[in-house]
Amino acid sequence: MDYKGLVTKIIPFSFVDGPGNRMAIFLQGCNFNCGYCHNPETINYCNNCGSCVEVCPSGALTIQNSKVNYSKEKCGDCDMCISHCPHFSTPKARKMATSEVMSEIKGVEPFIQGITISGGECTLQWKFIRELFIKVKEETKLTTFIDSNGYFSQEALFGLLPVTDGFMLDLKGASSAIHQQITGKDNKRVLENIKTVYEKGKLYQLRYVVVPTVNDGEEIEVLAQRIKEIAKDLPLVLIPFRKYGVKGKYKDLSGATIKLLEDIKELLLKRGLTNIDIRSE
Repeated sequence: MDYKGLVTKIIPFSFVDGPGNRMAIFLQGCNFNCGYCHNPETINYCNNCGSCVEVCPSGALTIQNSKVNYSKEKCGDCDMCISHCPHFSTPKARKMATSEVMSEIKGVEPFIQGITISGGECTLQWKFIRELFIKVKEETKLTTFIDSNGYFSQEALFGLLPVTDGFMLDLKGASSAIHQQITGKDNKRVLENIKTVYEKGKLYQLRYVVVPTVNDGEEIEVLAQRIKEIAKDLPLVLIPFRKYGVKGKYKDLSGATIKLLEDIKELLLKRGLTNIDIRSE
């Protein structure tokens, strides 16, 4: 079957989306509404309001039959459409069949080590991902990774595990209350999925974005406890909150300093965790 996915964008070469040089494929739509989302245009689906058409300087966007149409050929990638969208969406997302994506992959295959699917929340389209990864495994020697918020169903998890080499999962808040405050959802399902993926030997990274005054302080003690309940050597990456691109409720907060992350790492090491890294960018 040639499944179709709603693809936001494809980055042919990325060194920050998993091990080595990788193609990063971003899918549209998310089941969280994070207050610090750095890609808010990936959250919702276009509702064809037309606000983007009015500000497009290159004529790449038009209204036809009450729908926004996007011309990639005319687009100058100024992203005025995204910055003016009142709906946290993008008119650039397009339906692509797995065969179309494979053609893009084949074009750069000699220069990359793998494929990473991200979002938005990519697992909302898990059947598309599974079909694509099956083809990647059959036709290439590339590795397959998923970048996810961890809030996926058991059906999605066990559908993806056999064809996925590694998962990069997020934990937005260690306590259910803080996680709910940040994302709009509690973290019970996320913690269960982190545990399962780790036990299956496929957790490449657990990422924790440190947002000052929101999920630092006492929340770090909870983080230490949550991770120890799974494994002390679970691979944790601390990431500093940055304001760039943020449109949500935390847009006016100050970014996290590397000193803050180093202090958090030191505390977590004292609490018994053994596998902690800091991403400085």
